[in-house]
Amino acid sequence: MYRFICKTLIDSLHFNFNNSAHIHKSPFLSSISLLFFSSSSSIPKKEKTKIDLADYLINRQHFSPESASEASSLNFSLKDTENSDSVLSFLRESGFSSTHIEKMVAKRPNILLINLHNTLKPKIKIFHEFGFSSSDIVDIISSDPWLLHRSAENQFQRSFLVLKSVLGSNAGVCKAIKATGWFLKHDLEKTLIPTIDILKNCGVSSSQIVKYVYTCPTFFLYKPEKVRCFVQRVDEIGFDRNSKMYLPAIRTMSSMTKEKWELKLKLFRSLGFSEDNILSMFRSMPPAFTVSERKIQSVVETLLRRRDVDISSIVNNASLFLCSIESNLKPRMRVYDMLKSKNLLRRKTGLATVCKLSKGKFLEKYVLPYQDELGDLSFLAMPQSQ
Repeated sequence: MYRFICKTLIDSLHFNFNNSAHIHKSPFLSSISLLFFSSSSSIPKKEKTKIDLADYLINRQHFSPESASEASSLNFSLKDTENSDSVLSFLRESGFSSTHIEKMVAKRPNILLINLHNTLKPKIKIFHEFGFSSSDIVDIISSDPWLLHRSAENQFQRSFLVLKSVLGSNAGVCKAIKATGWFLKHDLEKTLIPTIDILKNCGVSSSQIVKYVYTCPTFFLYKPEKVRCFVQRVDEIGFDRNSKMYLPAIRTMSSMTKEKWELKLKLFRSLGFSEDNILSMFRSMPPAFTVSERKIQSVVETLLRRRDVDISSIVNNASLFLCSIESNLKPRMRVYDMLKSKNLLRRKTGLATVCKLSKGKFLEKYVLPYQDELGDLSFLAMPQSQ
């Protein structure tokens, strides 16, 4: 039968070739072609089986059930384990602990899909080239695994190069990125560089700008049009651009909306401060205005309960708003009063001086030398932050 079918097919082809003027497919030939040549296309392609992510993480990667459950709850599917095996293995080899890896995958399970050779390895290499230690790399990436999804050449490396052009060294780049990984998530040529240009045009020194890149890094990630608005608001107050507090004032303005600023001004007025008082405090200590309205009111009320403090005292020592009430102001006021009652203070020592000292200096100057006179000091063991 098979020979017959083949012979018929060959004869039919031969017939059609010799009668090219009447080329057409015979019904029989069409049936044969469908039978022999279409059968492969009619077979459905075998789809990759969807892998149970939790099962894979627990049984193959030895994740805790909690981490595996968190990762699998994020609507993520895994169809191939070869790449994920390689990614996780490389992370372990690079110094990431099981705890680090579990937390990263739980936050962003699509890490398992990252291209090992084109994305992950080049990023780790860039970190090393700029002088980061393995522990630095682990700390930065584990705290923000999203960084692994940025393009290594187009975005990641460019951010490093821009930072180096501003800070001058690989050590500076390390310090800045350790302060915040956000520098690696933004286009610094559209944020950091224009902001620096704006500040320099306002007369801010390069040294102060660099200092603020380290201490207030997120300020340099605003779009330039926003930075110009902050500058305008500070200028409208009549702030002296030559003042060292000019940049802190801009930074303070960037921390709140116009509405929030007006609320704080209104609060100060209600507490007895004049317009001149308020502006004087802002010009001398802009960061004092970054604290909450509740904190402002609590500090003022705490200080004004004392007979030796008035509005002018607070205006001249606006940095007191930055002190914690429970761990700084209250216990130090108590020490100050005890020493003053025993005539152990120098004549010119004011309460503000005592409160503004670092904890170490305060203990050294006003507590340790007078332990016998002060007696029970258990009240100094208070929380470090309010």
